[in-house]
Amino acid sequence: MISPYADCASARDTAARFVAEHCPWADLDAVQVVVTELTANALRHTDGWWRLRLRAERGELTVELDDSSPALPEARTPDFTGGGGGFGWPMVLSLAGRVEVHRTGTGKTVRASWSRRPEAA
Repeated sequence: MISPYADCASARDTAARFVAEHCPWADLDAVQVVVTELTANALRHTDGWWRLRLRAERGELTVELDDSSPALPEARTPDFTGGGGGFGWPMVLSLAGRVEVHRTGTGKTVRASWSRRPEAA
């Protein structure tokens, strides 16, 4: 999914279809919140393109969002007075099993992943 042809809602819906088809074991709510936050941050904090990639292989779900900004995500004090943000990045960090951020030649990639838990005996 590549901008400007999609928005947060489209990205969230794409993630829901992907999870249902390829990794129904994943926490869909967590995946959708992470996708929404990463997409919203790309829309809010970059002035260029972004690309969402979803991958499921060997018991792991990976969500990657590339964007045109080299600025790395920063945790900020949440603004409880309204409008200042600061809630999204902590949610991403707490909902994903693992989060990595890498600068690229054209911006950065944020990767969130979840591993399938072994079934209880």
